[in-house]
Amino acid sequence: MPVENVKKVAVKNSNLTLRVAEGHFATSHSHINYYIDVTMQKTRLSEAKAIASALVSYYRANTMVDTVLCLDGMQVVGTCLADELTKGGFMSVNAHNTVYVITPEHTSGSQLLLRDNIIPAVKGKNVLILAASVTTGYTAGAAIEAVKYYGGSVAGVSAIFATVDDCLGYEVHSVFDPNDLKEYASYPAHQCPMCRQGRKIDALVNSHGYSKL
Repeated sequence: MPVENVKKVAVKNSNLTLRVAEGHFATSHSHINYYIDVTMQKTRLSEAKAIASALVSYYRANTMVDTVLCLDGMQVVGTCLADELTKGGFMSVNAHNTVYVITPEHTSGSQLLLRDNIIPAVKGKNVLILAASVTTGYTAGAAIEAVKYYGGSVAGVSAIFATVDDCLGYEVHSVFDPNDLKEYASYPAHQCPMCRQGRKIDALVNSHGYSKL
């Protein structure tokens, strides 16, 4: 991706920026006109801490969180969020007064799988689902169903960027949303206006990054 196409969007907090590039991108579930690069937030400790600090405010009041389920490679942010949750005097049903940080596996059918040794961190626990982004809600929805299947309770859904306020009846909290990137648009592949205009796809994108075509 040409570096001149990348820009930073600063909002809400001077320590937080959203890196985006405009183009025609294809995800596994949709076509989008902006690629949102959250690599630095997921891998750079200072930015991960800033994201965690912004998200933890949504759970200070009366939300029990025992486990953070990390999607999209969000383990660094999840660890920072767990640290915020444990030092803030939050309620927990854990006898050890700590927060688990886990990540699921994905089956070939895109279902979420937890191994037997990880299930105790979910069963009977209040699980906060943490994603890099929630746009179509497909992945977050699968995580919600998985938490319920393994005997846990969903404490909430959080993301760095989200275009929806609700996923399967659970409120979605995010640091960035379309108000910060008003031109952002997502379309089902068969309804993409960029495709209808004959505009070629610039890259395939997912939670790991992008692959130029």
